[in-house]
Amino acid sequence: MAAMFRPPVRQLAMNVKSFLVPMIDPGLVKSTLSSPPFVSAEGVFNMRDFGAACHVAGSPTRIRPRMLYRAGELSHITERGVEQLRALGVRTVFDLRTDDETARYKTAPRAIDGLKIVRLPITEHVGSPKDVAHRLKDFEANELDAFLQAYARILQSNASSLERVLRHLRDRPDEPCIIHCTAGKDRTGVFAAAILMLLGARDEDIIADYALTEVGLQPVVAMFAVRFQREAVFRENWTGTLNMGSARPQSMRRFLDHVRQRHGGIEPFLTKHTSLRDVDFQRIRANLLV
Repeated sequence: MAAMFRPPVRQLAMNVKSFLVPMIDPGLVKSTLSSPPFVSAEGVFNMRDFGAACHVAGSPTRIRPRMLYRAGELSHITERGVEQLRALGVRTVFDLRTDDETARYKTAPRAIDGLKIVRLPITEHVGSPKDVAHRLKDFEANELDAFLQAYARILQSNASSLERVLRHLRDRPDEPCIIHCTAGKDRTGVFAAAILMLLGARDEDIIADYALTEVGLQPVVAMFAVRFQREAVFRENWTGTLNMGSARPQSMRRFLDHVRQRHGGIEPFLTKHTSLRDVDFQRIRANLLV
């Protein structure tokens, strides 16, 4: 059997055109990242405003701007970035990463005066090397099926964490918050989709927001390439790793279809798996919709 090709770290850092997400014209990336729904906070990547996302998409659903944000990890935020978050009024950060994950990548959440960090660890895509290897095989075999299974598990297994975020939106309408994981794609993407469904956003709006991650990750492609190349479990299944890093519209479309077909929609799911009820959903909409 021929030896498996393992791209060296140096090569990956210099040539990342095939890693994780498609490379996009730099001019387009720059103009997109400097325009809504993307939000600038130095040291933070893939940060977007939920309200601006629906507005840019031309959605009839109007969400209050500067209320709810999504992002990748905040571990590299600079002092200027902190001031930018404060200027946005952000007061709560929901961190969906696990302790093992932040320890392994040395990306522990930074204590920031005036910001409350709420840890809501979700284990999807992390775990023992054996668990990760199994998931990567799924992504290698059928990317779309693997994403559907992963996103369905994230929703099903983390209803209590989603409820925690929704309670914040219900009870603290004047305290803007950020939801983030490592890349701001999968765990954050599922929570974002659930919230947008609850607010009545169209499928095409949710899918368009999800797909923007391929632009949002462009500035950190090299960072993630080096990070994953250092771990044998990812090196040994590079195809699975590449597939796992995508954000194709079809992946989110299938998940939205699943929520309706399996649960009857997001409201029936939340009613069954959390203590939230119609009166809570109505208050959340009253707080977030304009």
